[in-house]
Amino acid sequence: MSSMIFGLDPMLFALAVGVTLFAGFVKGAVGFAMPMIMISGLSMFLPAPVALAALILATVMTNVAQALRQGRGAALESVRRYWRLVVTVMVFIFLSAPLVTVLPSWALYLILGVPLLIFTITQLLGRQLILPAHHRNRAEVLTGAVGGFFGGISGVWGPPVIAYLLSFGTEKRESVRVQGVVYLLGAVVLFLSHLRSGVLNAATLPLSAAMIVPSGIGMWLGFKVQDRLNPVIFRKVTLLILTIAALNLIRKGLSG
Repeated sequence: MSSMIFGLDPMLFALAVGVTLFAGFVKGAVGFAMPMIMISGLSMFLPAPVALAALILATVMTNVAQALRQGRGAALESVRRYWRLVVTVMVFIFLSAPLVTVLPSWALYLILGVPLLIFTITQLLGRQLILPAHHRNRAEVLTGAVGGFFGGISGVWGPPVIAYLLSFGTEKRESVRVQGVVYLLGAVVLFLSHLRSGVLNAATLPLSAAMIVPSGIGMWLGFKVQDRLNPVIFRKVTLLILTIAALNLIRKGLSG
C-alpha cells in the first residue's frame, strides 16, 4: 500500500500540486482565479471540505505577494480608497462561513454563475457597463456583500469584485493590486473562520500549507506574463476566464 503524503495518496497529491501550480500561474498572469481553479479542480478528486481547506493558505500567501507588489504604500492607498469594499467582503465572509454545511451548494453556484455569465457575455460583445460615479459607494457595498457571502461558503469571492472593477474601468495595475488587497484581507478572515468551523483542522492544515509552494512558483511564472500583457488583451483574458468560471459554476449548480 502506498504511503500517504499530507493525508493523500501520492497520485492524488501530485494532481493537487499540478492543479495548484496552474492556478497560481493564472493568478500571476491576470490577478485572480486561483481559488476558482483550485476549488473546481481539486473537488473533482477530493471531498469539497478538503478542497476548500487546501486552497486557503495558498490564497493568503499569494495575495500577500500580489497586494504588496507595488509596495506597502500603494497597498495601503488601495485599502483607504476601497475601504467599503474591503470591510464588506470581510464581514460577509465571517457571517457566511458557518453556513458551509447548511445551504445547498447547487443553488449558490447558480445564483453566482448566471449573473456573472450575463455580465461577461455583454462585456465581450462590447456592451460595456460603466456605472456612474455617484453609484460607486453603493456598488462597493453590494459587491462586497455578494462576494463575501459566496466567499465564506466556497472560498471564491473574486468574480463580483472583478466585475465591479471592470465596470468602473479600473486601470490594469491598480485593478490587480486592489484585487490582491481585497483577496488578502478576505483570505485571512476565511482562514480564521474555517479554523472555527472545523474545515481547517489537524488533518487538512498540513495539506493547505503544502500548497503554498506550488502556488508561489506558479504565480512567479504568471507575473512574467502579466507584465507583457497590454490593457486590452488583459481585459479580454480576464473576461474569458470569468466566462469559463461562470459556465463551470452553472454546470456544478445544474449537476447538483
